This record gives sequence, C-alpha cells and structure tokens, in this order.
Amino acid sequence: MTMLEGIRIIDLSTVIFGPYATQMLADLGAEVIKIESPTGDTPRYMGGFKNTPYMGGTHMTVNRGKKSAVLDLKKPEDADVLRKLIEDADVFVHNIRARAITKLGFGYDAVKAIKPDIIYAHFTGFSQDGPWKDWPAYDDVIQAATGTTSLLSRVDGNPAPRYLPSLIADKVSGTYGAQALLVALIHKLRTGEGQHVEVPMLDCFASFMLTEHLQDAVFEPPLGPPGYPRQLDPARQPFPTADGHIVIVPYTDAKIVKLFELLEDSDFLSNAPFDTPMGRFQNMTPIYARIGEMTPKKTNAEWIALLNAHDFPVMPVADLADVFANPHLQATGFFQLAEHPSEGMIRQMRPPVRYSADPNRAIGFAPRLGEHTDDIKQGVKR
Repeated sequence: MTMLEGIRIIDLSTVIFGPYATQMLADLGAEVIKIESPTGDTPRYMGGFKNTPYMGGTHMTVNRGKKSAVLDLKKPEDADVLRKLIEDADVFVHNIRARAITKLGFGYDAVKAIKPDIIYAHFTGFSQDGPWKDWPAYDDVIQAATGTTSLLSRVDGNPAPRYLPSLIADKVSGTYGAQALLVALIHKLRTGEGQHVEVPMLDCFASFMLTEHLQDAVFEPPLGPPGYPRQLDPARQPFPTADGHIVIVPYTDAKIVKLFELLEDSDFLSNAPFDTPMGRFQNMTPIYARIGEMTPKKTNAEWIALLNAHDFPVMPVADLADVFANPHLQATGFFQLAEHPSEGMIRQMRPPVRYSADPNRAIGFAPRLGEHTDDIKQGVKR
C-alpha cells in the first residue's frame, strides 16, 4: 500500500505551478485525475513528440502517475461529470482566476455544497485580499515582482534585468502547494473538516527569495539594504582550473586559511586586511578573486582529490547534459529508464525524498490526452 493510496485529487490546474504540486502527491500514491481541455495542457507541447502528439517531455515528467480526462466545463453534461467526481474526491485543485471559476460554477461555495468536507485549493498568482487579485501571473511575472530579475545584474554588472533561467517561481510555489495539500489532509484526518486553501505565487516566492536576502532589512529601521552579500558577490563564482571550472566553498575561517595553504599561497593572508578572521570575513571579494588566480595550476581531478582529502565542499562544474552521467546519481538510481505504454523507452527521475515505509514505490507514467475520459465518464454514471 502506498502512503497516499485512497486519496483522490481532482486537478484542474495547468502549466507547471499546480501540476508540479499534484505530481508530488501522485508519486506518493494519490489518485490524481487531471481535467484537461480538448487541446490539452501547455506542458504537452513543451518539447518534441516521439510517438504520440501532445506527449512532450515536460508533460512526461510533471504529469506522471496521473489520469487524464478531457472535459469542456462550458458544456452542461461535462460539468455534471465533474460534479460527480467531486462527490468522491478529497481534494479539488485549480489555478483559474476566482471570477472565472465561479462563473463556471465551481467556486468554493459551489464545490463545498457538493462535498462539505472537500479540501478546495486555489493556486493563484496573487492572494485574493490584495489589489492584484485578478491579475494573471506566470513565472516571469513573479520573478519580476520579487526583485529576482535584479539579482544577476548585481553579480555580473550587466544592468539589464534578467530572469533566472528556470521556472523557479512555478516550481517553488508548487512545492509550497504540495505542502499545503498535505497539511490540509492531516487536518481533515484529525477533525473531519475540509477547508479553503489559497496558495499565492507572489507570497510563496517572495518568502522563498527573501529568506536570506531580507538580511539587514529584517530590522525596522533597516540596518542596511536587503540582499545577502555572499550570494551577490561578483567574485564568488566557479573557479577556473587547468581543464574546466570547479566550485570550492571555504565557508569557515579555518577553511579559508587551509585553502590558501593548499593553494601554496599562505603569504596572501599575512597582509592586512586578510591577516585576521574579521578582516577576511569583511573582504571576501578579493579573497575569491585571489583563489581564482591560483586554481588554474591544477586540473579538476587534481583539485577534487586534494580538497576531498581535507574535507572541503568541492564539485566540478557540470553541463546539464553531464548530469545524466553523475556517478552519485547513477549509483543511487536517480535516473531510471522505463518502457512507457505508448512512447517507448523514457527517462524518469526517482522521487528525491526516501521513505522507509514505502521504499520502492513505482513511478507512474504520464497519460495520453483524454486517456481516461471514457472510463471516468462511465464510472460516474454507475
């Protein structure tokens, strides 16, 4: 028995934010019924197709283990199917703006009338008690609103604001969403009560980004501007080596001193202001720069061997394509090849969290568009 077996989630969410959250719960054994429009959700189009249209690579990852039912909720007969599904559901998830979902007949009050103990989760761009409650939001919008697009310019001096090259706001907010659904399920198990759960992207990602970047602005009045200097230091970058780049983290003062010993450059720290712990702590930019001048003397492999022998956090810089050959991930079975029912051999990522109560749970496959529509419609008519 999987840990969330018997939990039914009706998922109207789209793109990455909501589907990423429900994918985590599907991995844990929940039955996730993904309600899609006749044209399918956006991740189906992200990447190339192998055997079947609408089976792009991102969909294969973010919607694995789910069922797909195509419903046009503007049609009364399809809306009735959804109402029947809600009667047996534990969770109802959507990321449709409040006015639109209410117009469709599936606002919180309407869904609660169908299933009084439903957990109704609204994954939204902006919290519904603020002036932006009706604004549309995507990852780019949230990166802009949280100051994230200003970070790279602080590091490399290019004044143009830029996105971090990842759907990071979507995925982080989805992680908060998965946490929220699990907490609401625990509350329901204890009390028998459902509830309305709101997961706003702006709040989630602002909380995530400002955990360290709030820094001196945590005080009122602020002791300084927001921003964690260590993360924003232009010189704190992967260091060049004789055959590539390497990450070295001399996090403590003792490690800084030891690193310069291994660099065969201890004399550098004998000069002010680098000759005291406080001086080193307050002047890390020239220290990082000096490390980068010394690391080209050895190859990645030579540095890894030397620094591992002295218990340094160290790692060669990998390209995205190199991650598949990562020896640690290979040894732990993180990447798994499996035969998809329609798409042939695919690569899946093992769920990262390990549970001794369910150590070898199977990873489900992403569904074809509408693969389960007929079965679901027949089921609710019985």
